[in-house]
Amino acid sequence: MRRCAVSLSLAAALLVCQAAAAPVSDLDVLRGGATAGQFAQASGPREFRFPEDHGPHPGFRHEWWYVTGNLDGEGRRYGFELTFFRLALAPGGGDPGAHETSATSAETSHWRSRQIYVAHFAVTDVARGQFHSAQKYSRQALGLAGAEADPLRVWIDDWELTARDASHWELHAAGADYELTLTLRLSQEPVLNGDRGLSRKADDPGAASYYYSMPRLEVSGRLLHAGHPTPVSGLAWLDREWGSGSLGRGQRGWDWFAVQLDDGGALMFYSLRDARGAADPHSAGTWVDPSGQSRPLDSHDVRVEVLDRWTSPRGTRYPSRWRLAVPSIGLEIEAHPVMADQELATRPRYWEGAVDVRGTRASRTVSGRGYVELVGYDE
Repeated sequence: MRRCAVSLSLAAALLVCQAAAAPVSDLDVLRGGATAGQFAQASGPREFRFPEDHGPHPGFRHEWWYVTGNLDGEGRRYGFELTFFRLALAPGGGDPGAHETSATSAETSHWRSRQIYVAHFAVTDVARGQFHSAQKYSRQALGLAGAEADPLRVWIDDWELTARDASHWELHAAGADYELTLTLRLSQEPVLNGDRGLSRKADDPGAASYYYSMPRLEVSGRLLHAGHPTPVSGLAWLDREWGSGSLGRGQRGWDWFAVQLDDGGALMFYSLRDARGAADPHSAGTWVDPSGQSRPLDSHDVRVEVLDRWTSPRGTRYPSRWRLAVPSIGLEIEAHPVMADQELATRPRYWEGAVDVRGTRASRTVSGRGYVELVGYDE
């Protein structure tokens, strides 16, 4: 989950809250809800099909395409995030514009849609000590936003993630200060997380999603800042997840870690938290060894220790340095942010940023880079 990454925006949640008559948690969009049973359910392992599953699954309530990574260019270090979220406002899938009519009008508005898209874009400019973030919202109407499978294209306005061919994707986004254009090289098969791609987040009915990752994408392209183009290259991580309800009733957030080690290994782990801030037993992750072989990890396999904390200028207190240990593979690493303030000023606010890692695996020194996401601390 990214996202568990569960990461469904967060911003998409705001749209639901604004439409509700009563105040609700911004993360309630990730819980089952009264209408969740009317959507398709992630109820058991399935056969994944690629490239089809890179595209949208409109029968499910929500899904996301999540890309984060670390870049180098002209002696400078950068982190980046570009994420797209799809949220269905009503069951039925697709866009009703062409075949549904309003009860009060003989004509159907071309603005009508069951789908809303949200995107977040962020750049961490380490040398300048700057963190930039931006977001966009749009309904799936009049070509303003959407997702297609053949070939892959996910977009809001001019922000997009597209497949150039079977082994190369491209992404583009621009904010007030930074513009990023990258080519992503798909050199490995997707890694299925959980039980053959079924990621169960709680015992509640429907609290599951389908979830896969592409943990080591080689990327290259251009970062534009203040009119100056910088060639950049590095590694990115892609998370894909879809479902109709992810969080359980007692869960309040998560810490998500995605680490790429210099020996070729990769670790993903999401630590779910309950209302008291304690780790939830449904926390889970995946280890990918340097040969590309993956193995699932459960809450007993990974120990996460918070070593430091940081309070944002907006008052939210986050963990800020961690020790992660996976005894079964002989891994123990520390992760620390490349900058303390990588908090996105969205609703809700959350922290997502570039980290460096260092430690040992099988008694050998390892280092690497990664991304961490911290959600629910502003609840």
